[in-house]
Amino acid sequence: MKTVHKLVLKSYLGPMILTFFIVMFVLIMQFMWRYIDELVGKGLDMSVIGELMFWAAMTLIPMGLPLATLLAAIMTLGNLGENYELLALKSAGISLPRILRPLIIVVSAISIGSFFVANNLVPHATKKIYALLYDIRQQKQSIEFKDGIFFNGIDNMSIRVGEQNPKTKLLTDILIYDTRNPDGDMTTTVADSGYITLSDDKKYLLVTLFNGETYEQTRNYQWYSKSALRHHIFEKQDGVIPMEGFGFERSDANFSNQSTTKNIAQLDRAIDSLELTVNSATTRSYEPLLREQIFANDNQVLPLPDSARIDKSGFRDALIADSIARLGLRDRDKVWGIARANAKNSRGLFSFDESTAKEALNQLYRSKIEWHRKISLPISIMIFFLIGAPLGAIIRKGGLGTPIVISVIFFVIYYIISISGEKAAREGNWEAFYGMWLSSFILAPIAVYLTYKATNDSVLLDVDWYTGRIKYYKEKWGIHTPKWMSALAGRFKRKPEENK
Repeated sequence: MKTVHKLVLKSYLGPMILTFFIVMFVLIMQFMWRYIDELVGKGLDMSVIGELMFWAAMTLIPMGLPLATLLAAIMTLGNLGENYELLALKSAGISLPRILRPLIIVVSAISIGSFFVANNLVPHATKKIYALLYDIRQQKQSIEFKDGIFFNGIDNMSIRVGEQNPKTKLLTDILIYDTRNPDGDMTTTVADSGYITLSDDKKYLLVTLFNGETYEQTRNYQWYSKSALRHHIFEKQDGVIPMEGFGFERSDANFSNQSTTKNIAQLDRAIDSLELTVNSATTRSYEPLLREQIFANDNQVLPLPDSARIDKSGFRDALIADSIARLGLRDRDKVWGIARANAKNSRGLFSFDESTAKEALNQLYRSKIEWHRKISLPISIMIFFLIGAPLGAIIRKGGLGTPIVISVIFFVIYYIISISGEKAAREGNWEAFYGMWLSSFILAPIAVYLTYKATNDSVLLDVDWYTGRIKYYKEKWGIHTPKWMSALAGRFKRKPEENK
């Protein structure tokens, strides 16, 4: 059996590693395509992009392992079946569960490792991604001049270049509007040619102009309505302008407090805290509003203690408006003024608490979803293996063609169900448990059924078997087929001569 187990493990590990890297490559490309607009034109170093891709890969490992496991299982068992190796093992008296025993152990270890990755590594990687994306968004676009178009990427400056030489980087027909002076002065510079570049540390703008003129409009400090115009002609002019936002500056990776940046222990504490916040926000203003202002005299809404309850069905309702009408004009205005003030105050308190409760409730849903995700994804690895291995043994097709098609179909079904359940849980229509485990609940019976069919060497698409089972249950339950359906089925039956 050791030789058989080595053969099966060797046949599985190769496709598993190959498919895992293929799946991860596809997922990483999808991630980068999502943020491509934020990366282009920033002049980022390859080290920054590589770091972003690395941390993105860490977060995508729990998502990529189920698909890789499914594809590798179908390929492995399909190759063994196509080469009649699986048939030879079964002929030797080795059952399919015994053949798959080492693979089940390996996949179980992968599932456990996936859980630790999702619980420990993914939150840290997510923090790194949030910090990198924040730093990238804060960085301004790199300085790129287009012929005849004003460049406004520098604060309080506008630069137009007539033409630029791509080889020498020489700019011609330069026009610069400079309004950086806090006193309101504006400087206009016109030059025949020059160089405008960023320093190596991207903290300064180095400007060198040739054969130009400068017009400086200065504001008079005594009379703001008056201004003076200064004119200066130069053959060469050098300038160093301090720049902000063009250099890539790192921020703290721990500033994000999203649910995806927490492990299970942190999520447990967050869920408890959010539940208390929701309860306090919904009762802090709602109950006093009912008890003290709106329904102060209505015992049906907020009943009094048993000792103070009185059956008021036979009494005539006392209208407070009658007593107010008997008051004087000033007293009436005073009462109505107090009532309006109380109403506005109550409305403000209720609106604030309502918004607080909604925000806390939204975070609560997301935290519960993330808690269940960290457990459901590792479990799905085993479910996908129990789907892929029996399918590979049944279809007996190796290579990449058929396994890829079947794997993609099952993964798409799993993904659609997962997204739908997660959306329902995020909106509060479902409990997070049902939303995040719905896909597993649907695919697990399929895995059990396929395992049963493969273990008993049953053909998955055996029409005669399904027909026999339907006939058995029809006779058992006394169900009769309509005559028209039997006549229609008879037309499609082949004659005995045609079967030869």
